Amino acid sequence: MNKLANMEMFVRVVEAGSFAAAAEICGVSATMVAKHVADIEQRLGARLLHRTTRRQQLSEVGRLYYERCKTALAEVERAEASALELHESPRGKLRLVAPVSFGSYSMVPLLGEYMERHPDVDVDLTLDNRLPNLADGDFELGVYIGEVNEPGIVARPLRPYRRLLAASPAYLERHGQPMHPEQLSEHLCLGLSYWRRYNHWHFVADDGTTCSVNVQGRFTANQGNALRVAARNGMGIVLQPEVVLTDDLASGRLVAVLPGWSLKPSPMYLIYAQDRHPTAKLRSVIDFLLERLGAAA
Repeated sequence: MNKLANMEMFVRVVEAGSFAAAAEICGVSATMVAKHVADIEQRLGARLLHRTTRRQQLSEVGRLYYERCKTALAEVERAEASALELHESPRGKLRLVAPVSFGSYSMVPLLGEYMERHPDVDVDLTLDNRLPNLADGDFELGVYIGEVNEPGIVARPLRPYRRLLAASPAYLERHGQPMHPEQLSEHLCLGLSYWRRYNHWHFVADDGTTCSVNVQGRFTANQGNALRVAARNGMGIVLQPEVVLTDDLASGRLVAVLPGWSLKPSPMYLIYAQDRHPTAKLRSVIDFLLERLGAAA
């Protein structure tokens, strides 16, 4: 007889309390149930059940075998569920969280493309710069800029997050174009007020050379888009993510400053809970985002 079928029947006998009860539940004869158990006992060379006319009781071997059978059968069920799910189409609501600027400028267009590919998936995007708590179940997936050392979190590397310098043509006409990061100390620089040291910028050149400079300015804000608008209005040199400045640089509203330098890139990760059972929906969006944003892309 099939070994897996033997194990399933033995577990059923133990949990039903008798051969007759197991036979009724499974829709087979009590003789067939007995054959399954006898096949195991013959293979193991040990008795699993002590049977009398009134009751049955697990032997020591039977008790151990029962516990191991339950574990093995549960694993088989999980394996089959995972295999079946591979053939399911992604569906349901996807809840994810991403940093404010990156989420607004990069994630939204990508998620629109993803939703076109998977019309049965709805997306609920939360914008938050803090490291999300994925353990509480509020989010299935997150993007985070910075190092991730949280236990129980899977962190898949994405392309590093780059920040560039830019200013309006009018500002550069009045103040001149700096040729080296050290000259930024002589310019008006626009800073994020929530940066711990918004007036101390660390740069890296295309050739790997590094430079740190103290900057100053008359305008700070707690939101990057406000600084971008300030730069467009000639209020200073802005340091913002590459994706935020792309359209303004392409249109000429802003001009790249020190194009061979950028703020030292920050690591960026796609994160999800290690113990989360990957649904077709979650697998599909992870694969899609790694394809479009992955470190090797």
